Amino acid sequence: MLHGEGKKVQSWILELCYTYWNCNYPAVGKSFPMLTRNSLSLLLWFFFDGGLLTPLQSQEPPQISSLKQRENAIITMPGRRSAAQRVKRGWVWNQFFVLEEYMGSEPQYVGKLHSDLDKGVGSVKYTLLGDGAGTIFTIDDTTGDIHAIKSLDREEKPFYTLRAQAVDIVNGKPVEPESEFIIKVQDINDNEPKFLDGPYAASVPEMSPVGAYVLQVKATDSDDPTYGSSARVVYSILQGQPYFSIDPKTGVIRTALPNMDREVKEQYQVLIQAKDMGGQLGGLAGTTTVNITLTDVNDNPPRFPKSIFHLKVPEASPVRSPIGRIRAVDPDFGRNAEIEYSIVPGDGGNLFDIKTDDNTQEGIIFLRKTLDFETKKAYTFKVEATNVHLDHRFNSVGPFKDIATVKINVLDVDEPPIFSKPFYTMEVYEDTPTGTIIGAVTAQDLDIGASPVRYSIDAKFDADNNFVVDANEGTVATHALLDRESVSQFNISIIASKVSNPQLASLVKIIINVLDINEFAPEVYLPYETRVCENAKPGQIIQIIGAVDRDMSPAGQTFSFRQPPDASANSNFTILDYKNNTAGIQAQRHGYSRRRKEFYLLPVVVEDSSYPIQSSTSTLTIRVCRCDSKGVVLSCNVEAIFLPVGLSTGALIAILLCIIILLVIVVLYVALRRQKKKDALMTSKEDIRDNVIHYDDEGGGEEDTQAFDIGALRNPKVIEDHKVRRDIKPEHLCLPRQKPPSEFNTDIRVFINEKLQEHDTDLNAPPYDSLATYAYEGTESVAETLSSIESQSVEMDQEYDFLSDWGPHFKSLAEMFGKENYNLDKIT
Repeated sequence: MLHGEGKKVQSWILELCYTYWNCNYPAVGKSFPMLTRNSLSLLLWFFFDGGLLTPLQSQEPPQISSLKQRENAIITMPGRRSAAQRVKRGWVWNQFFVLEEYMGSEPQYVGKLHSDLDKGVGSVKYTLLGDGAGTIFTIDDTTGDIHAIKSLDREEKPFYTLRAQAVDIVNGKPVEPESEFIIKVQDINDNEPKFLDGPYAASVPEMSPVGAYVLQVKATDSDDPTYGSSARVVYSILQGQPYFSIDPKTGVIRTALPNMDREVKEQYQVLIQAKDMGGQLGGLAGTTTVNITLTDVNDNPPRFPKSIFHLKVPEASPVRSPIGRIRAVDPDFGRNAEIEYSIVPGDGGNLFDIKTDDNTQEGIIFLRKTLDFETKKAYTFKVEATNVHLDHRFNSVGPFKDIATVKINVLDVDEPPIFSKPFYTMEVYEDTPTGTIIGAVTAQDLDIGASPVRYSIDAKFDADNNFVVDANEGTVATHALLDRESVSQFNISIIASKVSNPQLASLVKIIINVLDINEFAPEVYLPYETRVCENAKPGQIIQIIGAVDRDMSPAGQTFSFRQPPDASANSNFTILDYKNNTAGIQAQRHGYSRRRKEFYLLPVVVEDSSYPIQSSTSTLTIRVCRCDSKGVVLSCNVEAIFLPVGLSTGALIAILLCIIILLVIVVLYVALRRQKKKDALMTSKEDIRDNVIHYDDEGGGEEDTQAFDIGALRNPKVIEDHKVRRDIKPEHLCLPRQKPPSEFNTDIRVFINEKLQEHDTDLNAPPYDSLATYAYEGTESVAETLSSIESQSVEMDQEYDFLSDWGPHFKSLAEMFGKENYNLDKIT
């Protein structure tokens, strides 16, 4: 225990300081001043409070407060102290420190644990538990000495919390209660300041005043900011002076020189240093780069590099074509360098124009009118260049514009001949004789030398060769008879070329108007049919007429209307000339009768005023119509003629209906009569013999005569009409097939085959639903055929007496036909 004895204690402390310094010098390195101070502080803490380690209040972690509260706690030790006795704590430790980044060969001594109950005879054993116990920190279980066996970094872990235990080595029971203590890692200056956001880029307008804000930089130091000056950073400029300055505490960069010009220098690279330890010697430092750009302001006016610009322009340059470029120089950049050019009014200013090229900021001079070397050979004018965007802060610099003189020399060019007029207009009467001169054109060469000119007509504009031009004189004459009614105007072009250079030619347009000769007589024009009402009154105008003329009427020509001399005494109608190229038809009578006269004819003479006067006579047809009281036409039809008889329209309709009904009755009667006659013919007994039908199955018997019509197998000479089959209903109406009549006595087999082939090829006939078998006896039979196919259609004239000569087999047949003949004779 450390108590009293000042001189002896002081000498022990000095010896311990010397020993501590010699042991830790290799690990200290450059941190000599700080380590010396820390070592002395550590020894002084051992000296105070009778050997108890009392930590500094400012560096004490939160756990230390609880330890202090237990310093005066009542400790009860079995068999040694009563429970009510207040004693001082037996532990002689509280808090330890260990130097970070220790690089010595021996473990770093941290401190010593000791209990008042330890008599130094090895009866007490010390143990260590908690953060890093056994791996980072070790303890001598007999002496209580604590060592750090690894190098520690405060930036990784600033302190370690451990628990100490002192037990009796004999019975293993604690002689002191378990308690916590802290080992703090003592910081050293082992981290330099760092600019986490560097390198930096900033900008500031040129011509800024001193102290203009540019940028603020910031450096961070990982050392302990609460202990010493290891984390106190000071800023300074290593490169970039005298243009910029930096605040050593805040890191704000500002301009240090006034009126820095971008046109002189635009980019600046400033090197900034951040040093800890308050910038003292031995502090660690970090650097970063700040790239500062001066932004442009419009502080420079445009200036022409020379006062006079000379341009040469050929006189044949087209209008609106560029003829030259001039440029004013502005050191500024971007929109501050935009220039607007204008021509100062003066000589030749109206012939030229100028505008700015947005890409190159050049002034492009354009030609507004054509140039003529023979008229004027040179022009002089002034051009002004002005900044578009002005900055009024720099008006004191001077006017932001400049003026230069432009001289243009016109170059002579071998040009084509020039016509005296831009176009020509000529007139000619139609039917003018061929070869008549109607006008002339003139062109001349204005170039030096004045070459002769030759004229010709452009064939593209006069394909019909209606005109010719004299090659030397330029006179234009007709080459064909012209008709105004066919073509009233011609557009031709005449070419004038130089004799010395025929490739140089100019063209002029000529408009030739064909004048009219009064060769056609005017004609009366009626917009609609002329009508007069039956109830018209004398003096009433019933029609307005005009006139048309195929001739082109000159200005002031008029038409006049009148009646022929032989019809001037017309008592029905007269003509009133209004003297405005129209006339009116006036009624002369009071009322007109359609019954007496339906149409009236009125001759009209119309003549023009041209020379020679032409006239024509037209006849107007005036139709009489029935009108209402207001003069509106009601009817002009033919049926109106019957109205005076007294029959109304309804009566006429009734009469027509009766006639139609009678005609229908007659047609029905005739149709019924024809149908009745046809039915009687079909039911006649004379047709029974024509229906010999054989069925393979049971049918309707002899009375079933509607299924087939055997009339088609009759004698071809007798059959003339085609009969439609009655056993089927055809789907389409087909025209009857006309077959040429078979020759008399043609074999019936050939006839049947023809009929079969005919029906097989008929696409409109449906197939048969039953089979009819017709008996046929060949030509070698004695009785020949029994069929009546070759019989005549008129059976009354046939004789059947020859059947009795055929033998007993035909007896019954002979009796039947003989009896029928008898009966028929008897009936007749």
